[in-house]
Amino acid sequence: MEMRINKTVIRIVQGDITEMRTDAIVNAANSMLKHGGGVAGAIVRKGGTIIQEESDTWVLARGEVEVGSSAITSGGNLAARYVIHTVGPRMGEGYEDAKLKRATLSALKMADKHNLKSIAFPAISTGIFRYPVDRCAEIMLSTTREYVEDNTGIELVIFCLYGKEPFEIFKKSFKEIVKRG
Repeated sequence: MEMRINKTVIRIVQGDITEMRTDAIVNAANSMLKHGGGVAGAIVRKGGTIIQEESDTWVLARGEVEVGSSAITSGGNLAARYVIHTVGPRMGEGYEDAKLKRATLSALKMADKHNLKSIAFPAISTGIFRYPVDRCAEIMLSTTREYVEDNTGIELVIFCLYGKEPFEIFKKSFKEIVKRG
């Protein structure tokens, strides 16, 4: 399922983000970029310890990554050349919707800053941070749509959902956003 806006294609797929052959994949990270479990752990297991080493160097040089902000490392042994580590909100901390929008924008801007043409997102904050998948889909998809309506070099944005339920929720939200035009 996909739509084109200007020169950018937005696509929804079900699969494993560590298998994406895009310029970058997005990691739903914590502020210290410690990649132990969930998607982050899978990314380091598949991509190699270089991703954690580069993340540690980023934090040492710049400090922790604020909620709604991003850092970038190489993709190590992944098919993707880069990993954009984006810190999403934890449910209950307040202003979660605004923070998720900022996190999504931050990853897109980081891709543009590094002249990347393709990027794959997971459902940010829906794991251990407990953000509701339906709200996540609405915010991430509408934010991405607004972003690519402007001047961007990104040609492909993929939302890669692990599991049937998140995929179906994103698909439903995607159809609603397409209808709204």
